[in-house]
Amino acid sequence: MAKTVFDVLREKIEADKNAALQHLAGGGAKDFAMYKEATGLIRGLETCLGHIEDLSRSYMEDNDD
Repeated sequence: MAKTVFDVLREKIEADKNAALQHLAGGGAKDFAMYKEATGLIRGLETCLGHIEDLSRSYMEDNDD
């Protein structure tokens, strides 16, 4: 099955989220401000993934009709 725009977006956002998680796990946050920035980024990316899932599901349902 060919990749959809949803798949491409999901993969890119997941890669960005994983990079942020690795940054935190590797001690990349040198202070609390950097920690808050990284966790906020991760939270935002998770929100984006949720929106993509909702849009993808809605798109697939609309195309099934």
